[in-house]
This record gives sequence, C-alpha cells and structure tokens, in this order.
Amino acid sequence: MNLDFAPFIPSMPYILKGILVTLQIVIIAGVLGFVLGTILSLFKISNIKILNWFANVYTSIFRGTPLILQLMLIYYGSPQVLGYQIEPYTAAILSFGLNSGAYISEIIRAGILAVDKGQQEAAMALGVPYGKMMWDIILPQALKNILPALMNEFISLTKESAIVTSIGVMDIMRRSYQVGADNYSFFEPLLIAGFIYYLMVITLTFLGKALEGRMRRSD
Repeated sequence: MNLDFAPFIPSMPYILKGILVTLQIVIIAGVLGFVLGTILSLFKISNIKILNWFANVYTSIFRGTPLILQLMLIYYGSPQVLGYQIEPYTAAILSFGLNSGAYISEIIRAGILAVDKGQQEAAMALGVPYGKMMWDIILPQALKNILPALMNEFISLTKESAIVTSIGVMDIMRRSYQVGADNYSFFEPLLIAGFIYYLMVITLTFLGKALEGRMRRSD
C-alpha cells in the first residue's frame, strides 16, 4: 500500500474549514437537544398523562428510527410538507437537535429520579413552588450525576454529524471527499478526516473529564 499525503497538503486549509461547520452544527444542535430533552424529561415525570404520552411517543419514534432517515425526511421532505426547500445546514441542526433531545430526555429523567426524594419532600414541606424546586434544587443535582452521560451524547453527536455530507453540507467529510475527487484518490483525504474527528473527540473527552472533576471538587 502506497500512501502519499503530499498532494493533499495544499488542500488542508480547505478541509480544516469544515471543522467550524461541524462544530456549529454540533453546538447548536446540542443546545437544542438539551433544552428539548429537559422539557421532555419533565413531561415524563409529570402527573399529567397527556404529557407523559407525548414525551414517550416522541422518544420512541426518534430512538426507534435511524438518524440518517430523520435527516433525509426533514431535508428532502420539506418541499412536500412545508412547500419550500429548507437549507441543508438548517436540516442538519433540526434533525440532530430533535434526535438528541430524545436521548437526552432519558438521561435527564434518570438523573432526576436518582436525586434523593428527601430533597423534593423537604422543598415541598417548605412551600417551594414546583418549578423553582426543579430549577434550583433538583436539576442542578441531577446534572452533576449525568454529566458523563451528557458528554458521551455530545461526543456521539460530533461523530454522527459526518452524515450531513449526504445532503451536501460542507463539513469535514464533504470537503475531504471533494479533495479526494479532485485528486482521484480518496484514501488519504478520508484518513485525514478521520484523524481530525479523532482529535475533536479526544479534546471533548478531555474537556468533559476536566469539567466533571471541577464539579466534584465544588461539592
């Protein structure tokens, strides 16, 4: 096997620009997924049955179907459903955010249920409103317990973001593929893309462990 990376060195700045595109999609979709997941988790532990039903059905659908199918439905189905074609970038954020929200809702729900029930009982005995109790007492404690799981979800989102190349988003994978097509050699640029993703995941893992350690020291 003969590997020659020299022809691809001039194209490195072009490939590296895809990092910003990937990070923008992952960060915005991650925030959307976290907000949506928090809301869904509260629905799941609510005493209102219709909210329970909605959250469980939503989670079942988005966890039970492939992410790439959801991406395709949102992107290619938008002209038929909405009457206009949404941008690939927007479709990527929506699909990843909606999908991530389903997984994060289960993570947060488990974190909330893991908090000592005495905390909630004490807050209720003191007359603390439910919303304030969840926001100021229960959720902060739950987040400390589920931080590793949240970081794993964020890392998975970073890796899975590579599928946006299927709808033409100019991310790391798409740019690497185009460089390969221009040079009639795909193996080296795809290895470069893999190495970039690996470095991103390693960096996120390190940051997650640092944040987890800091939160433990603050207890």
